[in-house]
Amino acid sequence: MNPGGDERVKVVDTPQEWEVLGTEERFRGRVIGVRTDTVRMPADAVADRDYVVHPGSVAVLALDEHDRVLLLRQYRHPVRHLLWELPAGIRDVDGEPPVETAARELAEEAAYRATTWHTLVDLFSSPGMTSERIRVFLARGLSEIPEHERDFEHHHEEIDMPVVWIPLAEAVEKALAGEIHNSPAVAGILAAYAASAGGFASLRPADAPEA
Repeated sequence: MNPGGDERVKVVDTPQEWEVLGTEERFRGRVIGVRTDTVRMPADAVADRDYVVHPGSVAVLALDEHDRVLLLRQYRHPVRHLLWELPAGIRDVDGEPPVETAARELAEEAAYRATTWHTLVDLFSSPGMTSERIRVFLARGLSEIPEHERDFEHHHEEIDMPVVWIPLAEAVEKALAGEIHNSPAVAGILAAYAASAGGFASLRPADAPEA
């Protein structure tokens, strides 16, 4: 970039794929895999890149009529923490639209439904080490699912997850203070706070295409 010139660089992430000369699968688990690609670099150099292959995820920032955010707490073994998070889940149903996955996760993890859905923010969780992409939705028009309609059973880390409602502004303060660390939660909270200034009019529809 030339600071003294007139040339402007368009700041938008762009799909691109450099030539892969070879691939070796290191591990294949139930959800993720680990792969090494040999990639042709600029100046005709070659380098190996290790990364986790991931099917992608969704998360839901549920916002009620009092501008409160729904958070739940879940144990995350790799980081040895109980983290406050948004309802979220893996995109593990072939062909299922992301917003339907998000609605299912909101129902199963928090026992809520929503009538209004928007795409809040898209992110790559850690693009230097995994292919995982996360779409965070804003869900409003919330109603609690009656006990007799809940047909889902929690297992493992999802057992006994406390659920709280906190004001959006307070959630922002907690994210900036380092009290909330989960990446889609932090991104969703800050994005919702920014979008709320314009009444959420700038948000994309729930079925917006992914890059």
